[in-house]
Amino acid sequence: MALGYLRNSPRRITRGLLDSQFVESLVSPNPVERYIGLLDPTWSRRDVRAEVVGVDRQTPRSVTLTLQPNSNWAGFVPGQHVGLTVEIDGVLTTRYYSPASRPADKRLELTISAHPAGKVSNFLVKNARVGMILGLSPAEGEFVLPSSPPGELLLISGGSGITPMMSILRTLLGDEHAAPITFLHYARTGRDALYREELERLAAEYENLNLVTVLTRETGPKLISGRLSREQLKSIHGDHANAEAYVCGPESLIAAAESIWSQDQLEDKLHTELFSLPEPLVVTEDAVGSVRFTKSGVEVANDGQSLLVQAEQGGLSPRHGCRMGICHTCVCRLESGTVRNVRTGEVKTVSNELVQICVNAPVGDMEIDL
Repeated sequence: MALGYLRNSPRRITRGLLDSQFVESLVSPNPVERYIGLLDPTWSRRDVRAEVVGVDRQTPRSVTLTLQPNSNWAGFVPGQHVGLTVEIDGVLTTRYYSPASRPADKRLELTISAHPAGKVSNFLVKNARVGMILGLSPAEGEFVLPSSPPGELLLISGGSGITPMMSILRTLLGDEHAAPITFLHYARTGRDALYREELERLAAEYENLNLVTVLTRETGPKLISGRLSREQLKSIHGDHANAEAYVCGPESLIAAAESIWSQDQLEDKLHTELFSLPEPLVVTEDAVGSVRFTKSGVEVANDGQSLLVQAEQGGLSPRHGCRMGICHTCVCRLESGTVRNVRTGEVKTVSNELVQICVNAPVGDMEIDL
């Protein structure tokens, strides 16, 4: 402990010095962070920044980034997600992704797939390069295993929803988890199947890992195709009642799993995480009245889209992240009015209440503190 303290002492002294009002006054009017950033773009007193140290394109529609975070990074739990901030056309934009690496790894691995509406994902798939500096938020999310992993696990993923599953699987196998694990992954085609070679190698190495890849847009005598159904699940895994199930992927996959587990009254054994942008739902039958953003003085005619979209169309730039109701970055205070959740259809009248504006659309007149 004493040697560790001595090794870290110069760093602590330097950080304490740079944090001092004395040094800040010497470099005024610009903050000291600006000058240090010219020498080391990843350095920050408080922000988490990361340098891209590896770029791999596993499939034509994806990019895998290896990141080296700075010393402000506090780590994550397998299954959690982080906000990734990148500058696009001079504007800092944040989206959320789940690490595929293990917490024990020194570097962070993110695999990002292109999406028709994915501003950040499309930019990174096309432009990511070694040496880029990206911003990171602290890890968050409750799609994680309990502290004592369950005995039998069923991991189901679709598309880029495979990333939190890879982190969970890599961590469990690294910890010599011996209980049965079925890893069921859905990809459009064989070319779109992320981590396929590594998963096949792990399945050959670990007897307790049962790997099944289902291709939804390919058929063949040796291929398993189709979408998640009770019959398919039974043929692959047998009785799923004894397994703790984790499902991450697009809405259709989540909905299929929730239907099966609900019919079997096994909801407490199912854990889900939506991992793609849902198709934007516009509720035109309720699109009457206007939305008034009280802080900015902007008012727009309600067109039935989410409050976030209507704010952007009005020239505002609210803080937001995932745009699908996961990260809660976009929460704003609604002063009065009625909203409809565009994912669940739930309608509720609110007064001075925080709501996620990316997944709520106004029903009639609305006032929002923005």
